[in-house]
Amino acid sequence: MNPIAIRLLNQQLIAPRFSKPTEVVRYMGAMQAQEYRMMRWAVAMRTRKPSHKAFKQAYDEGKIIRLHLMRGTWQLVCAEDYWSMIDLFAPKAIAVTKGWMSSNKISIPDDELIGVRDILIQTAADKRSVTKEDFVLALTERNQQMDDHRLSYHIRMAELTGVLCSGDLLPMKATYALAADKVKPSVKMKRDEALAQFTKKYFQSRQPATLEDFIWWSGLNVSDCRRGIELLGDTIHVEKWRGREFYLTDDCRTRGFRKGKFLLIPPYDEYLISYKSRDIVLPPEYRHRAHNNSGIFQPIIAYDGIICGNWSPYKDECQMEFFNVDYTSEDINEAWMGFQKYKLT
Repeated sequence: MNPIAIRLLNQQLIAPRFSKPTEVVRYMGAMQAQEYRMMRWAVAMRTRKPSHKAFKQAYDEGKIIRLHLMRGTWQLVCAEDYWSMIDLFAPKAIAVTKGWMSSNKISIPDDELIGVRDILIQTAADKRSVTKEDFVLALTERNQQMDDHRLSYHIRMAELTGVLCSGDLLPMKATYALAADKVKPSVKMKRDEALAQFTKKYFQSRQPATLEDFIWWSGLNVSDCRRGIELLGDTIHVEKWRGREFYLTDDCRTRGFRKGKFLLIPPYDEYLISYKSRDIVLPPEYRHRAHNNSGIFQPIIAYDGIICGNWSPYKDECQMEFFNVDYTSEDINEAWMGFQKYKLT
């Protein structure tokens, strides 16, 4: 088994099979969207022809939704999965959020929660797509003063109860809209059905991956993760590699890998954040160049799947620094031109 090649193929980073951003997000199940600008590149680089316009159209039309979901962080999900994901993840996510509120000595009584939520709903209904600044203004007009931290908890709780989701795509600012207006209702899934679908999407797009990887990424309980794998039955199997047990689906992609390819990978990309153990592609001695212990991830360069450098996505010229190999800028010109083309499309 060549885990690096298999991951590149199944993460759609090599020989991608999809043409539309929506197809990528649907296939991946959920994609980390912590960095508002770079989440677009994370999706686009997994399509055959990256296009900023295509991503914006899908996002504005509500085919791709951004919200707080797993591990208390931002993810992208497709509209078809939105309501089932809310049902699956919201109970634990709400409990985690309340735990954070308690640790920060913030208490929001029910009457405040209901009252503020009504204002958030009315503001989003009036303007269709709103920023946090719009919410602040609406609260101020009603003589309610609130610091940014407290308001963020109100917005997050509204997200986790299926009231608010992402609005239109702006260059730099997150927006919000009423989920009922943005996402079509869907038939409610039984919990096992939703869990099986979610588990399938994780392993088909991140394989080979371990049980521990799945637990870390999903934020679900160990029992839920084991149950999800059990529900997949004989469509998933275990292969051992260097003393570890990895799960692979029976339709796993294994052909199509080509050597000699550089990838400019955005911060918080699924190529790293999908796994608890990242040493397969990231030499442990260089871990600090990719992320720190506080969960801050950096833009990275991969060569044939191995993390080997950092790059600067917000510069007009390609700026990079390699830390375990010696390459010249000409060597990754193709990858940089692809990113530049995406930005201009």
